[in-house]
Amino acid sequence: MNDNSQTLSCVMIPMSGRQLLLPNVSIAEVVDYASSDAGANTPEWLVGYLDWRGLQLPVISYDAANGGALTVPGDNRGRIVVLNTIGDHHKEIPFMALVTQGIPSQARLTEEQVRKLEGEPGPADLMLVEVEGENAWIPNLEYLESLVLKSRH
Repeated sequence: MNDNSQTLSCVMIPMSGRQLLLPNVSIAEVVDYASSDAGANTPEWLVGYLDWRGLQLPVISYDAANGGALTVPGDNRGRIVVLNTIGDHHKEIPFMALVTQGIPSQARLTEEQVRKLEGEPGPADLMLVEVEGENAWIPNLEYLESLVLKSRH
């Protein structure tokens, strides 16, 4: 058997009115939704903080970071996705967290299964793609990291 098509393990992450597509390697862990309160005078995108492996991770509302409303999941549907950071400040901020509106699902995709679409991206969006008939946004992780970095200074 000579199969040269490369597959990438990905995760589809449900948000409000959209879903995100990320490679598996960008995700450190998916945990049940539990977050301490963000407190007063905090950025609009900050849901709260997650105590994870001895770290206090800021929990980001992707919707709010993208110019929409802050959304917090209800009915035990939401999860928190802990992401590995990729930017220049990885040593300072090795992880960040995103709140989801449902349970992320695994997908193994080939390049042929992902098609770039035209769409009006928000500040937290990198690109709109179609994956097997479904639309998904690839998030701009460096932008999200920059929000976290700014909130620390």
